[in-house]
Amino acid sequence: MRVLGMISGTSHDGIDIAVVDFDVAHDRDGDVLRARIVHHTSVPYAVDLRQRLIDAMPPAPVGFDVVCELDTRIGQAFAAAASRAVEEAGAVDVVCTHGQTVFHWVEGGRALGTLQIGQPAWIAEATGASVVSDVRSDDIAAGGHGAPLVPLLDVRMLAPLVEDGAVAAALNLGGIANLTVCRSAADPVAWDIGPANALIDAVVTDAPGAATYDRDGELAATGAVDPALLAELLDSPYFAQPAPKSTGKELFNLGYVRDALERAGVTPALPDLVATLTELSAVTVSQAVSQAGVEVLVASGGGVRNPVLMRRLGELLPGVRVTTSDALGVPSDHKEAIAFALIGWASVHGLPGNVPSCTGADGPRVLGRISPRDTPPPAIDAWPGTLVFER
Repeated sequence: MRVLGMISGTSHDGIDIAVVDFDVAHDRDGDVLRARIVHHTSVPYAVDLRQRLIDAMPPAPVGFDVVCELDTRIGQAFAAAASRAVEEAGAVDVVCTHGQTVFHWVEGGRALGTLQIGQPAWIAEATGASVVSDVRSDDIAAGGHGAPLVPLLDVRMLAPLVEDGAVAAALNLGGIANLTVCRSAADPVAWDIGPANALIDAVVTDAPGAATYDRDGELAATGAVDPALLAELLDSPYFAQPAPKSTGKELFNLGYVRDALERAGVTPALPDLVATLTELSAVTVSQAVSQAGVEVLVASGGGVRNPVLMRRLGELLPGVRVTTSDALGVPSDHKEAIAFALIGWASVHGLPGNVPSCTGADGPRVLGRISPRDTPPPAIDAWPGTLVFER
């Protein structure tokens, strides 16, 4: 079965896409799910659409008219990106779309709701494939955070390291940093750590000029960390909350930075501000990794392209082997899109796509709403014991 996974993350700069062929093989050691990544790419949002989205993000008040417009326009953008991928990689059986998160409702440490927009009907119409969408709500209804969902892939990707006796973790450095920790004879755990690129992107986008992120960490490399500002940025109760927990732009946005600047009484130049926000990400991630006793850290996401952030993680985590998911056969720029392809494959086969010990849900759940175009495949009774990425 060929599945196209797609997501726009909390950096909301574009759409990541992966097309994966899945095949269940049977051998004497049990069922093996073989995955072959046949296509992966990123498609940036049109400039005017991204600005329209940024203007509507929390804490900006918006009406249903704006939500309807963005749901349609983002659905059309996802449909166009999926259609182009199909032209380049060939027809797909299923599309699993995460859509664009615009609000993640958390109160008192509990997720009460979440909203991802990007109307899936446009994708089904453009590709002719069955579409799986709204993949977070089932987990939230079951008492979970609806996030992170990428542990479905992380647990299987890290399995060889854990079998060798290591405490291994998968770190995603997107807009928000999240961590999945796996160790032998224990359930995996996962949580959102805090901002990775979200605050950096926010201040760069807000500054004069056309840049929307700190390309290759160039600003951070020329700036200096402001200790007083860093202390204020670290002064959030979220960082001390126990897992499972989730967060997003509702907390870590431009207003969060401005409040910290006011409390610290400083007005740093942009390079110094970016350097301080990069250090915030490095410190909070390294503290989470150290407290979890991680021995091997497998990073992915746009943050791995920031040499300043990766260098600081190495300095703050002596004794931890830091690598990227590329070394395990999973392209680090598109790991989340591959994870959503896996979730889509699971959903159409009636298999759970959440990991309850990671999200806090009461139990495993089949995720998402399916817009069928063909007769669904036969259900599978249980997850294959092993996931192997063919290279």
